Amino acid sequence: MSHVPQIRIPATYMRGGTSKGVFFNLEDLPESAQVPGAARDALLLRMIGSPDPYGKHTDGMGGATSSTSKTVILSKTSQPDHDVDYLFGQVSIDKAFVDWSGNCGNLTAAVGSFAISNGLVDVSRIPENGIAIVRIWQANIKKTIIAHVPITNGEVQETGEFELDGVTFPAAEVKIEFMDPADGEGAIFPTGNLIDDLEVPGVGTFKATMINAGIPTIFLNAEDISYKGTELQEAINNDDKALAMFETIRAYGAVRMGLIETIEEAADRQHTPKVAFVGKATAYVASSGKQINAADIDLNVRALSMGKLHHAMMGTAAVAIGTAAAIPGTLVNLSAGGGERNAVTFGHPSGTLRVGAEAAQDDGQWTATKVIMSRSARILMEGWVRVPGDAF
Repeated sequence: MSHVPQIRIPATYMRGGTSKGVFFNLEDLPESAQVPGAARDALLLRMIGSPDPYGKHTDGMGGATSSTSKTVILSKTSQPDHDVDYLFGQVSIDKAFVDWSGNCGNLTAAVGSFAISNGLVDVSRIPENGIAIVRIWQANIKKTIIAHVPITNGEVQETGEFELDGVTFPAAEVKIEFMDPADGEGAIFPTGNLIDDLEVPGVGTFKATMINAGIPTIFLNAEDISYKGTELQEAINNDDKALAMFETIRAYGAVRMGLIETIEEAADRQHTPKVAFVGKATAYVASSGKQINAADIDLNVRALSMGKLHHAMMGTAAVAIGTAAAIPGTLVNLSAGGGERNAVTFGHPSGTLRVGAEAAQDDGQWTATKVIMSRSARILMEGWVRVPGDAF
């Protein structure tokens, strides 16, 4: 019996923020995978190693967590006044699908670096030394992101002293600006309210702020669901009952936000919306053993991604946190002490993160103009990934 041999595809394995993923130049993909569809999804699934009933990704490039089962496809831009088009695919671990419904804010930090290193940015826009401004078109949500990439001797600088909680080693700082971060074409508050009563049959009715900024996110008060907001991963990820509760809340919230029409559709849209819970500034010990003092943060936030509590904070969820904190009256804003603010520092399982945000109200409608945060990025490996030729 004959078997189709493996093919090899140029790829780069990169860390961006507290995530890592496999980056491709669109032109390097097999022709059938250069367009959206079943072939592309099948290729990425096999490359990552999904679906994997063992939950290990032993036979693929994935890391069997929401932070490490990620793919990025970049290409020269199709948009005026931009440099690169950025498409993100979140690969399910145990199911055969790729979720294209949202962005990855953490991997955004690596997009500019990859684009420069792979000739996707015009050389005239890259200084010999200094900061290269890379204008990114986020194709999933059709938004502009600006990356400030450090350059030394004409090449991307990856090493440095910038420390990011959730990342073991320091690296060069990459500042990211999320412009007009309301997700997609919808309103920043899809229900029209800063706080809603979210009824979840069989679970309860909760106060919730549901926001489209960075990524659609449902914020709850930690105490309303019997948490403190200082929990680490094991407190929730080892509790099947808790995970089922959060998934049910997420499904009903998705319907309320107009992202899906029926509860059943949530199973095929795992990447969005996110569910997060907020609590007052309270001291705790981070997963690294670092002491986080109440005086050093404005509030605590814990967020779930792909059905599990995230080990740090998703970049897109950080955009949602910063935006919600800047708007008086949201649950995030109230947990941070209320009032007007243009920046917030929050605690997460791995430590703390500061996010700046600009929001304004016009004729009764809130808009967010910009969210700013610092991340870092680094190439981990580059070369080729190999995939069985009959896998797509």
